[in-house]
Amino acid sequence: MVTNEARDELERLHRAPSTPAGLSRRARAVLLMAQGMSGVDIAERVGYTVVQVSRVRRRYAEHGVAGLWERPRSGRPPTITARKRAQIVALTLKPPRPGLTHWSTRDVARHAGVSHQTVHRIWRAHALKPHQISTFKFTTDPDAEAKIHDVVGLYLHPPTNAVVLSFDEKTQIQALSRTQPLLPLRPGLPARQTHDYRRNGLTSLYAALEIASGRVMGNCAAQHTGADFLRFMKSVARRYRGRPLHVVLDNSSTHSTPAVQAWLAAHPRIQFHFTPKGASWLNMVEAWFGILTRKSVRRASFDTVRALVRHIEAYIAEWNSHPTPFVWTKDPATIIQKAVRRGR
Repeated sequence: MVTNEARDELERLHRAPSTPAGLSRRARAVLLMAQGMSGVDIAERVGYTVVQVSRVRRRYAEHGVAGLWERPRSGRPPTITARKRAQIVALTLKPPRPGLTHWSTRDVARHAGVSHQTVHRIWRAHALKPHQISTFKFTTDPDAEAKIHDVVGLYLHPPTNAVVLSFDEKTQIQALSRTQPLLPLRPGLPARQTHDYRRNGLTSLYAALEIASGRVMGNCAAQHTGADFLRFMKSVARRYRGRPLHVVLDNSSTHSTPAVQAWLAAHPRIQFHFTPKGASWLNMVEAWFGILTRKSVRRASFDTVRALVRHIEAYIAEWNSHPTPFVWTKDPATIIQKAVRRGR
């Protein structure tokens, strides 16, 4: 039984950067137990064995949150006191001296009067990685919640007899040709390509992913204007002639030109559903673009734009010969709650 007070404490331990990594994992395991998750699923989620999950469950049942802390062990007493460790963690979480963007183990070691190996061990124990950085983006769209409910609702509960499409443009795909041929894969050696390349032009890919089947309709164009977008949308409408179409897309200005709005007014069976500004991750075709880049474009060499276009068209045909639909799992409320929590 996890009380509200205990849940708050567990959440704090799980999220606090100063919490030792092992304690954070145990707190997360108990939070998952409180959600009714099975021991097997918890083990897979947090990287434990089922036996370790059972041990955490027993420790919490017997001693509550206090039972999750590391227990004293026999052996040589630590040469670095708990106070010193806390000082090193606190120093790491502060901005470094002017001119630096982040701490190194040797920088902290000089300030703290310990070895850089000691700093490394403390960082590892507390899951501190100053050398790493990740990106984030918060939507500032005032209608974000309504748009999230609209788009995710289409993914989870598509209208009967209608087609739901996820659309976007992948712009500025470069036709790069390597100055030397690719060295093929060998036992013990990966495929290798020269770092040098020539730029031979650009193309843009318009793509519509059919959510139900995973099939992709695509077309390459030299530009990405409102006229190009409308031309592609008309070809999509012909492909699904007579069927209601719900198209998920972003807020690009080319998607709302007067010509596009007039065309939509003349074709009420086609409805656009815009993602919030700064929330392109809601557009499922973005996942397919990532696959296209990794499996088809990144390692290839193209002497002309036409060669690049033919290559992309061949990949789309290959994909559509055995398409894989993407399955959305998170409900709108969960997404909004997570966004609000991160924005605090």
